[in-house]
Amino acid sequence: MNQFKMGIHGMTCTGCEEHIEKALESIGATKIKVNFRRNEAVFQLPDDCAIETAIKAVKETNYEPGEIENLSAREHVVSVNKEEYDLLIIGSGGAAFSAAIKAVEYGAKVGMIERGTVGGTCVNTGCVPSKTLLRAGEINRSAHTNPFEGLHTSAGEVELGRLGNQKNELVSDLRNQKYIDLIDEYGFDLIKGEAHFINESTIEVNGQAFSAHRFLIATGASPLIPDTPGLEQVDYLTSTTLLELKKVPKRLTVIGSGYIGRELGQLFHNLGSEVTLIQRSKQFLKEYDPEISEAMEKSLIEQGIKLISGAAYERVEQDGEIKKVHIIVNDKKKIIESDQLLISTGRTPNTEALNLSAAGVKVGAHNEIKINDFGETSNEKIYAAGDVTLGPQFVYVAAYEGGIVADNAIGGLNKKIDLTVVPGVTFTSPGFATVGLTEKKAKEKGYEIKTSVLPLKNVARAIVNHDTAGVIKLVVDGKTRKILGVHVVADNAGEVIYAATLAVKFGLTVDDLKETLAPYLTMAEGLKLAALAFDKDVSKLSCCAG
Repeated sequence: MNQFKMGIHGMTCTGCEEHIEKALESIGATKIKVNFRRNEAVFQLPDDCAIETAIKAVKETNYEPGEIENLSAREHVVSVNKEEYDLLIIGSGGAAFSAAIKAVEYGAKVGMIERGTVGGTCVNTGCVPSKTLLRAGEINRSAHTNPFEGLHTSAGEVELGRLGNQKNELVSDLRNQKYIDLIDEYGFDLIKGEAHFINESTIEVNGQAFSAHRFLIATGASPLIPDTPGLEQVDYLTSTTLLELKKVPKRLTVIGSGYIGRELGQLFHNLGSEVTLIQRSKQFLKEYDPEISEAMEKSLIEQGIKLISGAAYERVEQDGEIKKVHIIVNDKKKIIESDQLLISTGRTPNTEALNLSAAGVKVGAHNEIKINDFGETSNEKIYAAGDVTLGPQFVYVAAYEGGIVADNAIGGLNKKIDLTVVPGVTFTSPGFATVGLTEKKAKEKGYEIKTSVLPLKNVARAIVNHDTAGVIKLVVDGKTRKILGVHVVADNAGEVIYAATLAVKFGLTVDDLKETLAPYLTMAEGLKLAALAFDKDVSKLSCCAG
């Protein structure tokens, strides 16, 4: 008997698991374990049954087979490790590859351990698949809500299965180009399997021990599932499984309105779903200033997305295919019904299988790995980077931290991780991008601050686009006029925020922005206009006047 693990795209519930299980049973497979949340099936095949037979069986159920691994041959992935690695990395995402590439450039012998699909969250289940589908959703919405007279646009029913296939092809191409192909390019070892520490200097994978001078834990994070009564009996979706749907649901409820919930909620609204976002907080975007929160909330509501704030969850239940969320809002009980339910209440670090106590690695209250300014854990031989530390959940932060770890662990440097200026972008429409301090945070730090809030009706790019939803806000040190924070709700907010990041990072002032040429009819011109607004009424300026 040979044991296999097969990635399977398209599963969204326990019913999908049953379909796959029956298909595999029909060809003689045994010891079948199907998990729709991990998009995989593990099973055994008789020696006379080829894996191609299983592939065909899965395809006949209208699911798409993915990466296949022969678990029986795992022990042959690498030879017995007699020589220590200079750096042994657990995980294969942005932080892992950044560290591996830089460590190899230092001349280090590097090994990388991966229990699942190479590439981590961003390319496989996060940034890449969600943003390509978000773009598709924007095009579909534009076809229905075209603001230009004389243009006749229309859109038919969305074929989500075809969109999903195109998305999967893109993910596969980028996974190969940006991750898998680089393994041979840089010459480090890939070790497939689940890793756990035996002691402070040894890891076991598939019954084989591996030692190293230094270790990096870069195992990322997974969707956090809240302890809500009844949820275990409901076929809910996560940010991973939602993107595998083959049909646009008529109604979608999203529990949680963080950046993932907002993006995916608007994505399916733009594809044709009736979307309801539910949040515990009474203020939308509660960590940001009211002008930003109100602009974003107003825009989503005007688009037709339902937003329920200040909700307390009683329970969740499933009645046939209908999901019901029982909540209390303003002391009144409500039931929100939908065809699909997305749980988007944050992320939890992937540390459960590592046996960190054996390595002397301390974790925090949420099982996140605690690190110092140099990326070191409580064990000076072991470093951590990326989402597993529950720092800013961005792949570019993970890659930056991975590079710092390689510099310190292999290069012998003492570089500090500096996350004082980290831009963030939410790819909704309008977009939301932010860097630096909010007005509230600046005041808490003791600054005497001044602010400028510029409605997009004063930005020429927004006017010619016939889309003036949004604002640009500058938070400035009242004494030095240095820019402390920039917050943007606008189309292409993510493209604007990089210039703002440079302004905050390098201590530019309001006058620096005012005196710098800004290309006309760009959204980034709004930064200069917001700076000008400290001293004059920009609505009374001619084009490009400053």
